[in-house]
Amino acid sequence: MARVTDKPSGVFRSLDWWTILIYMSLLIFGWLSVCGASYTYGDTDIFSLSTRSGMQIIWIASSIFLGFVLLMLDDRYYDMFAYIIYAVMLLLLFATIFNPHEIKGSRSWLVLGPLRLQPAEFAKFATALAVGKYMGRYGFNIHKWKDFAYALGIVLLPMLFIVAQKETGSALVYLSFFLMFYREGMPGSVLFTGVAMIIYFVVGIKYEDVQLWGLPVSLGKFIVILLLQLFSTSMVYLYCKDKKQSQLLTLISLGTTFIALLFAKFVVPFDIVWVQLVVSFALIGFLLYSWLASQYKSYLYIALFALGSLAFFYSADYVLNNVMKPHQRVRITVLLGLEKDISGVGYNVHQSEIAIGAGGLKGKGFLNGTQTKLKFVPEQDTDFIFCTVGEEEGFIGSAGVLLLFLALILRLLKMAERQPFAFGRIYGYCVASIFLFHVFINVGMVLGLTPVIGIPLPFFSYGGSSLWGFTILLFIFLRIDAACNLVHT
Repeated sequence: MARVTDKPSGVFRSLDWWTILIYMSLLIFGWLSVCGASYTYGDTDIFSLSTRSGMQIIWIASSIFLGFVLLMLDDRYYDMFAYIIYAVMLLLLFATIFNPHEIKGSRSWLVLGPLRLQPAEFAKFATALAVGKYMGRYGFNIHKWKDFAYALGIVLLPMLFIVAQKETGSALVYLSFFLMFYREGMPGSVLFTGVAMIIYFVVGIKYEDVQLWGLPVSLGKFIVILLLQLFSTSMVYLYCKDKKQSQLLTLISLGTTFIALLFAKFVVPFDIVWVQLVVSFALIGFLLYSWLASQYKSYLYIALFALGSLAFFYSADYVLNNVMKPHQRVRITVLLGLEKDISGVGYNVHQSEIAIGAGGLKGKGFLNGTQTKLKFVPEQDTDFIFCTVGEEEGFIGSAGVLLLFLALILRLLKMAERQPFAFGRIYGYCVASIFLFHVFINVGMVLGLTPVIGIPLPFFSYGGSSLWGFTILLFIFLRIDAACNLVHT
């Protein structure tokens, strides 16, 4: 019955027009921002194809046409050809690794005459389709490690290819898929482990050279190992349901550390981190013993968490100083406040903060931003375009843009929840997660709150690849949702 009414007129009646309205609003505000960011005093025609603002009109028009075409296709095609689309994108990503055209140190672009395309931008929707098809199949169970490992592999494979293209920022976007995994039943412990690793890295690196209480003890190491112990003993209570054992282990860990600290301060100064390590390994040994004695796997998982935490923490410093490239390492140290580097990698962030601050409450007005017009902010019409919004439209305009993005993400979540099939719901959550990651990281790096990893702001940053990629990502879901509404009518 649904397919009888599945005609263009039926599709358009069933579309989520609120989402379309938000999309068009973001395109308009995005174009105005590109105009402001790329405008040079003395330009007489912002619509000329020789200007960035003029070319952006072409990208916007082609994106709208592309969205129309996607809406005209049968929604079953996206499920039917998901693996084929994914395989084609993997081939493009792999081929791009060996691309002789290196642009700004990255091999992520395919140059086809005057046209430059970035396959990584299109791989997002292809990955979302593939993982949605796999996880939506009959019998899939995310609690089975084999099923979860295959789904994880679908996400991580393009991520590895993108890293090989020297595009770490674009690769990190794929971490957003873990929000979808969590919605689909991934244990919260997995998500917590990821958050814990970030805490270990930030705290350990930031306070590594700070001494504790005047002792030869690294404050960073002390805090991280103490957190590791507290996390592990708390998990005994949460997952093993043994409150007394959890309290006893916590008391032993804290008590031993406190006694060692007092001894080092008032008797013989020494590095009490060694005592903490002994306690940590004793805790791991006890957890393994409890697992063997009771055959309760939660003890094993907690022991592996503690052991993995130690391994991760002590490898973090090595990775920072020996694996990361100099420019990546400086970005991390600047973000953590270990270096200022106003004239180097911190210059972009410093100038963008000045531009946003100069906008005040109401902004300086369209095309009146001095920081952007005088080109103080590098990449101000791509990665740092939000600083143009802040300078020209002020706090009010910036808040309005963020509210539009919030409305889009909330709308996508609502649409995802009403999908009758797992494929549509999973794809919808992938779309919402990708948008959320891009907005959070891009705006955060412009404000100096997140690392500068070079990812675009959806529908705002100049360029065709990102605009097409986000449009495809969104309109495929709009078509799937329209089909869902047709079924119910």
